[in-house]
Amino acid sequence: MNLQELERITHWMVADSRGLLAADESTGTIEKRFKAIGIVSTEETRRAYREMLFTTPGVEKFISGAIMYDETIRQKTHAGVPFAEWQTRLGIVPGIKVDKGTKPLAGSPAEKITEGLDGLRERLQEYRGLGARFAKWRAVITIGEGIPTQYCLHANAQALARYAALCQEAGLVPIVEPEVLMDGAHTIERCVEVTSATLKIVFDELYIHRVVLEGMILKPNMVISGMQCPQQAGVDWVARETLRVLKRCVPTAVPGIMFLSGGQSAEVATAHLNAINALGSQPWKLSFSYGRALQAPALEVWRGQETNKAAAQSVFFHRSKCNSAACTGSYTAQMEKAA
Repeated sequence: MNLQELERITHWMVADSRGLLAADESTGTIEKRFKAIGIVSTEETRRAYREMLFTTPGVEKFISGAIMYDETIRQKTHAGVPFAEWQTRLGIVPGIKVDKGTKPLAGSPAEKITEGLDGLRERLQEYRGLGARFAKWRAVITIGEGIPTQYCLHANAQALARYAALCQEAGLVPIVEPEVLMDGAHTIERCVEVTSATLKIVFDELYIHRVVLEGMILKPNMVISGMQCPQQAGVDWVARETLRVLKRCVPTAVPGIMFLSGGQSAEVATAHLNAINALGSQPWKLSFSYGRALQAPALEVWRGQETNKAAAQSVFFHRSKCNSAACTGSYTAQMEKAA
């Protein structure tokens, strides 16, 4: 492990108010999103869609890295340039999703465990050869009646830590993503409890597994009300509670926290990030690692048509610019109206 190189990459990823594009949807997930707007999902349409995002002119001013799926990191632009090479030329760090999705947790089937540790050491070496310089692993925590259990929290935290240790061994920066889901009718107070418990256990396991905190990125959920909760916490409330949890649970050695959007709409995810950063300077860089919240408006415009490419890229550029502004607390509603 070259700690100096890992630190260099982590600091590059969170520098200059930039964030990550999470373009790591599995084939099944992107097929659902394509089907919803009438696009047939084939290897070529998926490649063309990712190329539309990656080749957006000037987007490197706002995007520091891109998380790809296994199929995507092996693909090329229409001109034959591998996606990882294209990104590297622009100063965008190529990344790769390495978990293999969730399955019901044995003994507690209402909860999930993330799989993919078998053979991970060898896969990480291959991905590094393909150009990846960071990786991502997502754990899923559900809030419900009697859950999450300590069993679920410990099992997922241990998997995250094992993955992170293997990443650093392979020379890849690990993005550690423990996601407390928005699904459910829980209050923001309940989300505070579960997110706090999750992060504490995750960092306990990271210490045990000798993961160097200076060479990793945390990708957590924001602390928000469940989608079905009758009382939805406002933007400022979300910002205050999110920061309160992070200050209690995340060591200052971690260079950056890059929030997931977790099903929030594009504008709401941006507003929440902006409100968090508007509360002032923090021990870590606070940025974004969004999937749908960056992509959905552009996908709606693109619709699989080459003639719509420039318009879709303009929309993606705008969303990236708005989230970059939110990294400094300078995003305003007027930016949306201007677009």
